[in-house]
Amino acid sequence: MKERSSIDPDMVVDEIMRKWPATVAVVLRYRMHCVGCPIGTFHTVAEACREHQIHETDFLLDLESAVRAGR
Repeated sequence: MKERSSIDPDMVVDEIMRKWPATVAVVLRYRMHCVGCPIGTFHTVAEACREHQIHETDFLLDLESAVRAGR
């Protein structure tokens, strides 16, 4: 059984990418520069979405999909 991800907007982007490596592809697909960025260790999903003008709900759904797919 796969672990439920429980990603929420208040989680730190870097934490998500470390816990669920499949989410890195989603971050890159959205052209967010969080991978390797020192700010990624502080920015929450909500802050990163606001900074990059990304629709938060869509982004969260795509993160969850990546975790479930294990890609």
